Amino acid sequence: MITAYCMKTKEKNVPMQDAVITKTARGGYMAQGNDGKGNKMTTMLGEAAALEAVKNGVAKKSW
Repeated sequence: MITAYCMKTKEKNVPMQDAVITKTARGGYMAQGNDGKGNKMTTMLGEAAALEAVKNGVAKKSW
C-alpha cells in the first residue's frame, strides 16, 4: 500500500488509490493517485518501493 500526505485535508499516511508510477527526468520515481474522496495526491518513492508496488499490483507502471 502506498501512503502519502494529503495537502488539502492535512492528513498524514493516507492510503493512495488508483496509483500510477512515473519516472522523473532525473531518474526518480513518483506515485500519483487520489485518496478516494477526489483529492489528488503525489509522493516520491525510491526505486525499490516503486518496483515493489508495481510487482504487487498496488500501482500501474506508466513508462
